[in-house]
Amino acid sequence: MTDWQDVPMQHPGLGWGAWLRVVWRGLLLAIVTYGCLLLLLVVRMVEWPLFGRARPVTPYITQFVCKAAFVILRLPLVVRGTPMRGVGAIVANHSSWLDVFTLNAADRVYFVAKSEVAGWPGIGWLARATGTVFIRRKAVDAKRQQQMLERRLHAGHRLLFFPEGTSSDAMRVLPFKSTLFAAFTSYHLKDNLYVQPVTVIYHAPPGHDPRHYGWWGDMDFAPHLVITLAARVQGRVEVVFHDPLLVAAFVDRKALAVASEAAVRSAHPFDGAARTPAGGDHGLFQKG
Repeated sequence: MTDWQDVPMQHPGLGWGAWLRVVWRGLLLAIVTYGCLLLLLVVRMVEWPLFGRARPVTPYITQFVCKAAFVILRLPLVVRGTPMRGVGAIVANHSSWLDVFTLNAADRVYFVAKSEVAGWPGIGWLARATGTVFIRRKAVDAKRQQQMLERRLHAGHRLLFFPEGTSSDAMRVLPFKSTLFAAFTSYHLKDNLYVQPVTVIYHAPPGHDPRHYGWWGDMDFAPHLVITLAARVQGRVEVVFHDPLLVAAFVDRKALAVASEAAVRSAHPFDGAARTPAGGDHGLFQKG
């Protein structure tokens, strides 16, 4: 049986009209993104002395940029369900670099990402400025990183991570790894701590490969960005917020991971039998 992730995507050639869309959309997106980044840094210089880790203002700037990105791309974003307002974490399936824009547009969250992301050109700067938590999957760092996550939760941050460990082709939900759930099940306020599962669904433009928005394996970022910017008619993106799960209701991190995965799968219309992704690692988390 052929695994869709093993089949290269085929894209039509780009005409002059498509390249014009790439240029003006890309330029406008860059102006909005990095212009607001400068604004965020200025506001943060005032915000930090007054509020410390709490960020009562700057997340709204991040959310504005991400919402604006969908307007610039002319890519409809539909949000179903209600984002939780309590203390805790959000877990979602991971299909694309677009997930960062999608989930930030849908809610004001702080991503938990692998430490390598901090060094990615352009993206790393944005991630650091917007309060991303960077982690290393090494046992020697486990205690320090758990304390760091607890400090962020104490500050009232809703942390978002991708339990699959890597991105997929947008046509499935990969098995959830329970590793990062441990930081929340051992958290000493877990009686009041929630984890909210979220399903992200990408619908390709009419007539395009259904994996159009997926970014996985050995795919390069730049060509995928160009294809996304070039589309004359876009598809759409859906975000489904499920009921939050009370951490204390589960016996351990594995049970919490299983329940979260089941909730995410329940709303994913394309999900088939999950398989190990084929090569490469574009996700915000490392595989393994």
